Amino acid sequence: MARPAAAATLKDPSSNTSDALELRPGQSTELLKELHILTREGRINQDSRRKLKQVYHLYQFIEKLLLELPQSPERPTLADHGAGKSYLGFILYDLFFKPRGCGHIYGIETRGELVERARALAGRLGFERMSFLNISAADAKDEAALPASIDVVTALHACDTATDDAIAFGLRKQARFMVLVPCCQAELAARLRQNKALSLSRTPLAELWRHPLHTRELGSQLTNVLRCLYLEAMGYQVTVTELVGWEHSLKNELILARRTGHGKRSAGQRLRALLAEFGLESLEATRYAGIA
Repeated sequence: MARPAAAATLKDPSSNTSDALELRPGQSTELLKELHILTREGRINQDSRRKLKQVYHLYQFIEKLLLELPQSPERPTLADHGAGKSYLGFILYDLFFKPRGCGHIYGIETRGELVERARALAGRLGFERMSFLNISAADAKDEAALPASIDVVTALHACDTATDDAIAFGLRKQARFMVLVPCCQAELAARLRQNKALSLSRTPLAELWRHPLHTRELGSQLTNVLRCLYLEAMGYQVTVTELVGWEHSLKNELILARRTGHGKRSAGQRLRALLAEFGLESLEATRYAGIA
């Protein structure tokens, strides 16, 4: 089926502004209709526009990384954790993998009905180099159906500790790049609540999480700081930025990790110091294993 060489412009019918969203040149409108981003008439609604804008922004980051990788019939490889309906995976395949005729995308998702739906859609569209696995991010690192190494690991809004599991997967697979947008981080907040009385008596810093709202917010912030230090300690160069404007999503922190192979001892030392300061030393063995 022939595709247009120029980008098409989609108007948002629910908006009175001139805000519009451009499709990428050659992008499949059939795919966007199957993902319910477009209606059958080719219209786009406000919720879908926000979702697609997030995915487009993330695609721009990932495309640059993919272009750095060697390409062959089997490469590059990408594992998308917490794939959900696989918006990101399908758009990556449509815009990058399909036109180049190489590489493979693996979607990892725990909800079986979404996995079956994604498999069926990939079949209808002829996206042959996409695989979908009905497993958790934690189990994926030992899954025989996945290759021994993966070039790029992504996790877009993988909830709570699934981002940590995606990081552990990336380390096991010696991923060249990890692209993470964390979401719904509750593990550290729960641990901070458990030790709150002791912490308040021990250090004035505990005032930072005395109130429940602050506990949640600090737990989220601390989680991502520890993740970044861990990645640096394990041999990655880390950049933290915004994915899109806050008006589009409150879960907006983007962590980009590039493998250098040279772990920073100082990052591991700071990670341990933060764990000790916040009474979280027990997490080292489970979440941050292997630091020097």
